[in-house]
Amino acid sequence: MTAKWYVVRTEPKGEFQAARALNLDGMDIYLPLINSPRHRQRQGRLPLFPGYLFIKWDHEPGGWPTFRSVHRITGWVNIGDEVPFIPDEAMTELMERVDAINGRNGLWRKFLVGETVMVDSGAFQGLAEVVEEAKSPAARALVLMRFMGRMVQTQVPWVDLQPGPDQPPQIEKLRLPRRTRGKRRWVRGHGPEVPAAR
Repeated sequence: MTAKWYVVRTEPKGEFQAARALNLDGMDIYLPLINSPRHRQRQGRLPLFPGYLFIKWDHEPGGWPTFRSVHRITGWVNIGDEVPFIPDEAMTELMERVDAINGRNGLWRKFLVGETVMVDSGAFQGLAEVVEEAKSPAARALVLMRFMGRMVQTQVPWVDLQPGPDQPPQIEKLRLPRRTRGKRRWVRGHGPEVPAAR
């Protein structure tokens, strides 16, 4: 039987250490990392699936590997008593998609025109409305915000923006149909009922 891909769970925030230790033990692993413009550590790369990584293993000859504490693995992802494998085609597609995402500046949240954001950029701090979105994580967004008692437009680096508080839902006012045309003239079908002539 040939080696297949399986998924293991790691300890919280243990993906990098697990990948390094398993790699040193000669295991074939894949830890999908995504570029994150906000994250300053680990060259701005974060796990796409926090708490999980993929191991290529052939368990037929000698069974499943034994993990040590340095591996920081809590167990296999299983369904009942079975540890399902992931087809090679699915893994190839996953790897290609991760490469494509990283080729487009990684995962970064776009703030759309009209969206409320929280600004934390030096002298500019507080709620603002996006007037023109940033084209990339390295670019600036144009926002409208209150500064020294008046509304001003300013350009703010994308990294200094955070999602604003949830906006209350817009409630449409209930519009009742008109019942009069003014000066007490009723629209047909409304007003006091007139008894039919006999």
